[in-house]
Amino acid sequence: MLQIEKKNCFVELGKFLAQFSFAKNTKDETVLHNDLFFDSFVELIELSQSHNGWFTPEQVYFAIKSWATALEINNLNHWLSKYDLTNVNSKTVALVLAGNIPLVGFHDFLCVLISGHKVVIKTSSNDQHLIKFLANYLKTANSDFENLIKFTDGKLENFDAVIATGSNNTARYFEYYFQNKPNIIRKNRNSIAILNGSETQEDLINLGEDIFRYFGLGCRNVSKLFVPKGYDFKSFFQAIYAYKDIIYYEKYSNNYDYNKAVFLMSNFKLLDNEFLTLKEDTSYASPISSVFYEYYDDLATLKMRLTNDHEQIQCIVTNLDMPSAIAFGQTQSPKLWDYADNVDTLAFLAKI
Repeated sequence: MLQIEKKNCFVELGKFLAQFSFAKNTKDETVLHNDLFFDSFVELIELSQSHNGWFTPEQVYFAIKSWATALEINNLNHWLSKYDLTNVNSKTVALVLAGNIPLVGFHDFLCVLISGHKVVIKTSSNDQHLIKFLANYLKTANSDFENLIKFTDGKLENFDAVIATGSNNTARYFEYYFQNKPNIIRKNRNSIAILNGSETQEDLINLGEDIFRYFGLGCRNVSKLFVPKGYDFKSFFQAIYAYKDIIYYEKYSNNYDYNKAVFLMSNFKLLDNEFLTLKEDTSYASPISSVFYEYYDDLATLKMRLTNDHEQIQCIVTNLDMPSAIAFGQTQSPKLWDYADNVDTLAFLAKI
């Protein structure tokens, strides 16, 4: 199966996904295989929350919309233009996927197939339905995918390389178990925002998107703020009030109540607006419904700190002059060439 054929199938998949939005699903009669997949995909989206309580329809639709955009032909062409995949020796690549946000493993899935390899997938129990559905769409679009895509519930066997994503604890297991295979092992990372007080109201509202999208469960969600000494959080709290309705979601509310209680029983000083707590803390990983903050004296020292801690950081959100800075509101809308942990997955797959 030629790469251009695979690319065309992913473009068709993108067109299929573009029909679905939280506001309204609109069937496009020009989209292939709608008779087989449209209605059942709507049903799956609505059922996703029963499979994983964090996968509300709004969050699932957001992930679908993001992938519909990513799979547009111009984005695929731009992404692939820097790689020479013509002489790739096809092998079988195992994927051990996370399940913290909807379709979080789809980028690895796409990379393996578009680079010319076969894929065997072990999904997370928290996100095992959506990616299988999209795989079935591809198999219908081109039957050659039947021989390229395999899912397994048991032990991974008969593979040549592996990409595995998990916690810091499971990563140690992965590193030992897969030590004799070419691999990419991903661990916990968190995203940060650096403020200096000159941010506009729009910037801070957009920062709320970086914090609250997917309820803060993704490694690209901002979980830590760096602010200058004397920073006034009033504007920040005014801006993120736009996200106040998040507290009405029971699972989030339960986490808010629990984590706030734990902090207060430990006599920690908190800033609180009744749906988010801010706690001064040097750690990067804050619990759901909380964001840590830390004061900085000067940017040069902070840059050095972040360079030393780069293996703990996924995204840096700021308007300031920082390497690889991301604009406010954009952390959960990565491009195809925005690789997790800054490890070029396609370059890895081209060399195995």
